[in-house]
Amino acid sequence: MGSWARPPTSPAAGTGTATAGESDDAGRHRHEGDTVSSTVTEIRGGVELPARRERIELHTSDGLTLVGELALPLDREPVATLVTLHPLPTHGGFMDSHILRKAAGRLPALADLAVLRFNTRGTTSTRGTSGGSFDHGNAERLDVAAAMAFVAERKLPNPWLVGWSFGTELAIKYGLEQPIVGAILLSPPLHRATDAELAAWAGNSRRLVAIIPEHDDYLRPDAARERFASVPETLFIAVDGGKHLWVGETQTKRILNEIVAVVNPAAAPLPTEWLG
Repeated sequence: MGSWARPPTSPAAGTGTATAGESDDAGRHRHEGDTVSSTVTEIRGGVELPARRERIELHTSDGLTLVGELALPLDREPVATLVTLHPLPTHGGFMDSHILRKAAGRLPALADLAVLRFNTRGTTSTRGTSGGSFDHGNAERLDVAAAMAFVAERKLPNPWLVGWSFGTELAIKYGLEQPIVGAILLSPPLHRATDAELAAWAGNSRRLVAIIPEHDDYLRPDAARERFASVPETLFIAVDGGKHLWVGETQTKRILNEIVAVVNPAAAPLPTEWLG
């Protein structure tokens, strides 16, 4: 059996609270003869752990409405915020791309993180379609700004951009314009972001984390080290056996653990089971 996490015990909480008479100390206050009703759930696939989930809209300075979701810890405030930027919408990327969806499904409960997901302009998911049309990473600058304006309005703490593939291009190009702690790049292709835009991160207080799969379709670790050499402060993580799309539970857990180790290291490593 792997490591496990116990749900929060606030009496104000809904789904996921502990059985009456229990405490966070694995039942230290249980009375003799009490019956404890709980199940152990393996954390994998599309499991969605308890959280406050809200459908939200973002409003861009050029008049578009973008659709998204905010996931928050169930009964406490988040310690940090992930502003996620999805892969290329013309190749199937959207706010529900699996790593981002699983981050929202797991990390509010397991790591006390707020997770903001949204569809960039012209992108459709089950949440709906964002206004406008795909602009190859140009007008999407305004989408990033709208997401960060929402973070500021809600007073969400310690925001990090988490880009995946195309989303990494937006993080590199426009992240330095925003009040972020840093940016985490999953499978960065470095197609649209220029060498100058990347080099601008050098010497900046905002942190840059590059997570590079061994078998990436576009930029593998050796080539990535050369490209990121212009930003010597980069935390460079090469993932043996990794692929661009991070398919499979082993790769999903690796990526989510790497994110948490950077953003809220006290919560790492993540548990593999949920008791509730």
